[in-house]
Amino acid sequence: MPIDKSELEKISQMLELMVTDTSIPRNVRSNLQNAQQKLKGGTDPDLAIGSVIYTLDEVSSDINLPMHARTMIWNLMSELESMKG
Repeated sequence: MPIDKSELEKISQMLELMVTDTSIPRNVRSNLQNAQQKLKGGTDPDLAIGSVIYTLDEVSSDINLPMHARTMIWNLMSELESMKG
């Protein structure tokens, strides 16, 4: 099943919201911005999704992450997992 580009765009937009949320620690926002760039990059979408899932999993365990951000990250991870082949 091919990966839906509109779904990737929706996830990228949610990452953008989190990158601009100043209640999220700067180091986490930086990692989220890197993940967003991987999704937008011209690399293989399956590889990009795997890399982004890894990054999101890593930042979701940050002790300083607010609960609303952690929940959003878990939701994004779930959506990305469902897109993987």
